[in-house]
Amino acid sequence: MKINRRSFLKLSGATAGTFMMGGLGFDLSPVKAYARELRIKKGKETTTICCYCSVGCGILVHTLEGKVINAEGDPDHPVNEGSLCSKGSTISQMATNESRLRKPLYRAPGAKAWKEVEWDWALDRVARRIKDTRDRTFKPTVRTTVREKFAAESAEESGLYRETFADVEKEFVVNRAEGIAHVGSAALDNEECYLVQKLVRSWGLVHVEHQARL
Repeated sequence: MKINRRSFLKLSGATAGTFMMGGLGFDLSPVKAYARELRIKKGKETTTICCYCSVGCGILVHTLEGKVINAEGDPDHPVNEGSLCSKGSTISQMATNESRLRKPLYRAPGAKAWKEVEWDWALDRVARRIKDTRDRTFKPTVRTTVREKFAAESAEESGLYRETFADVEKEFVVNRAEGIAHVGSAALDNEECYLVQKLVRSWGLVHVEHQARL
């Protein structure tokens, strides 16, 4: 499009007027708030926590007929106070993504393909494998060799004391499962890490690590 002097002045004046109305003469925030209210007016509001990292930002999710129509930061949450990072701002795409996995996938030993299974079947199988492995590798006690010091003997001619050491095999109570290891996720916050530690330590796990250290 060709722009002459007259059309350039008209365009410049219209642009300046738009900025003045939006930034100086008129406050457009009520209009924006009203538009947002119309979008979520019939939706159900639910509070949740962002799943991307361990910060634990609060999110308000609005759903309509079982579908996510809006997700934004929760202004009442003490962690983020309504703000969200670039990943948290797009979290609604996680729910509306057609490629999202909705069921667990299982690949049998020796199989080449994955197949969908039900959640109850998958959780029961995981629990059974943990129980069987723990029972098979659990050690209530271990025997090891330690060096102990015996009573000192005195040498009458010199007046000095001589300490005597010897290797002794002893049995210690350990109650540990050496066949299972746990690797924590960077998406776990402090409270979740505490609960996970309580759980895996109750099983007797000693090989406990975190993703951030690997």
